[in-house]
Order: sequence, then C-alpha cells, then structure tokens
Amino acid sequence: MMSEYDLMVTRQRKWMLFLLAIIVIGAGFSSYPRIFNGLLLGSAVSFYNLWLLQHKTKALGKAVIETGKVRGGLGTFSRLAATMLSVLIALRFNETFHIIALVFGLVSSYIIIGIDVAFRFIFQRKHIK
Repeated sequence: MMSEYDLMVTRQRKWMLFLLAIIVIGAGFSSYPRIFNGLLLGSAVSFYNLWLLQHKTKALGKAVIETGKVRGGLGTFSRLAATMLSVLIALRFNETFHIIALVFGLVSSYIIIGIDVAFRFIFQRKHIK
C-alpha cells in the first residue's frame, strides 16, 4: 500500500507530465513557438527539480527514521545549477527561447505543488464535516 507521501508525489508528477504534454503541443502547433520553447525548457527543468526534491526528501526522511540523524541535504545546489544552466541556454539561444516564458516554466512545479496542497486541503475539509 502506498503512503500518503507516495500518493502526493505520484499526483504531482502526473500533473507536471500533463502540463509538459500541453506545452509540447503548443510548441508544435502554435504560432508562438519561441514562447512555448521557453515554457518547455523551464518546465522540463522544473520537473527535474521537482523529481530531485521529492527523491531527496524521501531519502532524508528514511535516513532520519533509520538513524535518527539528519544526513545529507535536499539537493539545493543541484537544483540551482540546473536552473542556472537553463537560463544560460535560453540566453545563448535567445532566438529559440523566450526568457520570461522560461521563468514561468521554472516556477511551474511550485504552482503544481500549491494547487495540489489546496485541493487536498479542500477535499479533506469537505470529508471532515
């Protein structure tokens, strides 16, 4: 049986993949490919950062349960490095990627997390009454 955390992780990854699919369709069929390319690059890096954060969080929780001590981190440097790399790519290939759209794509996983938390809060509140 999956834990509540695993269910949350699966839900958030599904929403991110759904968002990425919509952005890919937009990049392929829209008359604004530069904007969608920026969104796609940012959202892909955001998805990687979400996966890394979830993976590191689970590993950290497991280590604390087993040893009682905090060992390791949450991969902040890796996530910042991936973000900086995407910004450098967008700046280098300015004709292909829209930098503002990239920034919106980079925060997409945090928006997904916020929406997921809000839905869970509302859903649980309705079942309590």
